Amino acid sequence: MKLSNYFLPVLKESPSEAEIVSHKLMLRAGMISQSSSGIYSWLPLGLRVLKKIENIVREEQNNAGVNEILMSTIQPADLWKESGRYEDYGKEMLRIKDRQERDMLYGPTNEEQVTEIFRRSIKSYKELPLLLYHIQWKFRDELRPRFGVMRGREFLMKDAYSFDLNLESSESSYNKFFVCYLKTFERMGLKAIPMAADTGPIGGDMSHEFVIISNTGESDIYFDKNILDQGEKISEIDYEDDLSKFVQNFKNYYSASDEKFNQKDFDQNVNKDLQMTSKGIEVGHIFSFGTKYSESMKAHVLDGNGKEGPVYMGSYGIGISRLVGAIIEYSHDEKGIVWPNEVAPFQVGLINLKSNNDKANKIADEIYSSISSLNIDILYDDKSDNAGVKFSRMDLIGLPFQIIVGNKAISDNLIEIKNRKTGEAFEVKTENISSKIKELIY
Repeated sequence: MKLSNYFLPVLKESPSEAEIVSHKLMLRAGMISQSSSGIYSWLPLGLRVLKKIENIVREEQNNAGVNEILMSTIQPADLWKESGRYEDYGKEMLRIKDRQERDMLYGPTNEEQVTEIFRRSIKSYKELPLLLYHIQWKFRDELRPRFGVMRGREFLMKDAYSFDLNLESSESSYNKFFVCYLKTFERMGLKAIPMAADTGPIGGDMSHEFVIISNTGESDIYFDKNILDQGEKISEIDYEDDLSKFVQNFKNYYSASDEKFNQKDFDQNVNKDLQMTSKGIEVGHIFSFGTKYSESMKAHVLDGNGKEGPVYMGSYGIGISRLVGAIIEYSHDEKGIVWPNEVAPFQVGLINLKSNNDKANKIADEIYSSISSLNIDILYDDKSDNAGVKFSRMDLIGLPFQIIVGNKAISDNLIEIKNRKTGEAFEVKTENISSKIKELIY
């Protein structure tokens, strides 16, 4: 993509309403535009990141054998009244009426709706376990929406649901999603720590948050340093293996967010020299809630003896739009965003510092064409702005690598390549640019 044809409304200064780093940088980098309080339009640069994160989440859910569906955003209130949760969300739930005066709602989550789908379709244990997921926009009318996409009212979420015959099988499904989440976040360049968590209004008897360490995190986290060494070979684990031992390796070490933290337990279970305290950002949450919904909503199946009973269920969420902000909080510097390669809107930024020179333009055009042919996402700054503006803009949007065409390109056919994260810069002959970039990215 050439910048001269790209909609990238960057800002020199941070808007006054932005409180945290990710909100400031997303607005400055032209990733989002505020529509109303806690609601944002996603502009081209932000949408590219959102789609890349969504694709990673979808691919890993599919790898784990989870079936994708798409449920409606508007749900009948009767389902929530049936489960007994209609009043649990209070004013956070956006309640509406259709023209027949039927109570409806804009879904904040989908436990009730997916249970309705299940009970209409599945009657026998032979069809279990069943794993379903969807990726959908949701709405929760937060009292004080803040922090940009980190705590907005409208958000893109992946939520998945498991249906099993018994507790043992339900635990196997829970473990599969536990592993799936670790794989997913690793693919995004993130080190996520599973932490024991409250179940909240979702309900159930077991829950884990997946948290990334960040100095600008919203919650305090407490953990055994040894937990950081777990999951080193997560990419090699097969979903069809027995995952219980792998998951137990994490559970053996103390980890808890502030809601579940107990100082006495922390001191009893973790040596002082291994006790770690930090700030963290939640990027995923999984729940095992047994028969909470299946009993109230009569989602029953027949077992092998012909006996009817409620299925065991679990719920598994990832805030996709929230992840955009979380990754920025995790990876930025004083100049702007520092994108991990896996989710960067473009992997390479091409800067032509001599756009008034024919030879420089020819070299830059050839590099752009060559890199594009490798299926590498490249943003070509072909505008006539001065060098300072170009460098500041490229550093702000944080693409992993910068290719710089300057005076040495004209005189000696030498092109500078800069690593945005490390600041390392080196020169490469023009004819070797494509192979070098391919080497760096792949």
